[in-house]
Amino acid sequence: MSALRIALLTHSVNPRGGVVHTLELATALTMLGHDVTVFVPTVPGETLFRLPACRVVYAPILLAQADTVAMVEARIDAFRLALMEHDATAFDVLHAQDSISGNALAELKAEGFIHGFMRTVHHLDHFDDLKLAAWQRRAYQDADQVLCVSETWTREMQSIYGISAITVPNGVDLQRFSCHQDQHDAQLRQRFGIDGGPVVLAVGGIEARKNTLALLEAFASMRCNVPQAQLVIAGGASLLDHDAYTRRLLQRGHELGLSIGQHESVVVTGPLEDAVMPALFRCADVLSMVSLREGFGLVVLEALASGTPVVASSIAPFTEYLDETTCYWADPLDVDSIVAALKRALSGRGIDFDGAVPALLARFSWAASAQHHVDAYRRFLAKRALLTH
Repeated sequence: MSALRIALLTHSVNPRGGVVHTLELATALTMLGHDVTVFVPTVPGETLFRLPACRVVYAPILLAQADTVAMVEARIDAFRLALMEHDATAFDVLHAQDSISGNALAELKAEGFIHGFMRTVHHLDHFDDLKLAAWQRRAYQDADQVLCVSETWTREMQSIYGISAITVPNGVDLQRFSCHQDQHDAQLRQRFGIDGGPVVLAVGGIEARKNTLALLEAFASMRCNVPQAQLVIAGGASLLDHDAYTRRLLQRGHELGLSIGQHESVVVTGPLEDAVMPALFRCADVLSMVSLREGFGLVVLEALASGTPVVASSIAPFTEYLDETTCYWADPLDVDSIVAALKRALSGRGIDFDGAVPALLARFSWAASAQHHVDAYRRFLAKRALLTH
C-alpha cells in the first residue's frame, strides 16, 4: 500500500504523556515508511524535549499567554496559522493529540479549509471555566474519528459523551528503558541527593489528578517505620495551573515534619531533561502511580521495563492491563491502602519480573501501536472517500 502523509499535532514541547505518545508514534510511523510531520506551538527559543525521526514544524505563538484561557487561545491561533502556511490540505491525515490542536482543526474544518480530522483522547479534564470546557468539548465532538489509548476511555466516550471511539494501544521503548545502568544513574543520585535509602518515585509533578497530596500523607506515615526513605516527585511541565495545589502540598509537608528540597526527605525535581529519565526509574525502589484519573499511564510500563516495582491505583485503566503479578494495588482514596501497598512493594515480594512483566511489556510496542494507527487511518480515509462519492 502507498505511504500516507500524516500530520500529528501536539500542544507542547514539554514531556507530558500525550506529547511523549505523539513523538514515539511519529517515529514509529516514519519507520513504517510513512511521511510524518509533527506540528507543535512554541515561543522563541523553545524546542521539543526530544526530536522524533521526522519533520517538525514549530508553530510560532504570536498572541499573549497571560492566563490559561489566553494560553489556549494563543496556541490554537499558532496551530491555525502554521497549518495554513504549510498547506494542511496536502496531508492524508490530520491527527490532533489534544484539545488545543483539536480546536485548531475544528476551526479549519468549519471554514472549509480541511475536509476532516482525527483526534486522540487520552483523558478529559473538568474545567470550571466555561470557555475551556467548550474548547475541550468541541475538540472531540467536531472530530471525524476519535481514538482512545484505553478501553476505559473508549467506553466512557460512548456512554457519557455519545462519541464512538476506537481503542489504539500505547507502547514502551525497551531499548531506552531497561535495567542496565549508565553514567546518568550515579550523576542523578548525586545531583538530587538520593542517598541510598528506599526511594518512592512519582512522575508527572504535583497535581490533584495525580493525587500527590494523598501520596505525601502515605509517605509520611510509611517513613515512621522507614526513616531513611525519600519521596522523589519528578516532572510537572504542565500548561495548566497547579500552583494552588502545590502550595497546599508544601504546607502539608511542613505540617507533617517533612523537609522538602534536594538531599531532603522529599525531593521535587521539576521538569527533567529527557536523557536522565531511564536512570530516574532505575534509581527508584518503587514507582507510585496512585492517580485519581489517567488515560493510560505510560510511566507504569517504563518503570517495569526498568526493573522498578509499581504501586498503581486499583481503578481503570490500570486494571485493564495490570494484575497482581505486575503491580501492587492501592485504593487511591485510602491513605492506609497506599501505605500498605508501598510497604509491600519495598518488601520485594510479589511482582513476577521473570515471567509476567516481560509478557506484559511484549504486548505493548510502538511499532504495533503505529500499525494500529495506520489501520485506523486507512479505515477513516476509505469511509471519507465513500461519503465523498
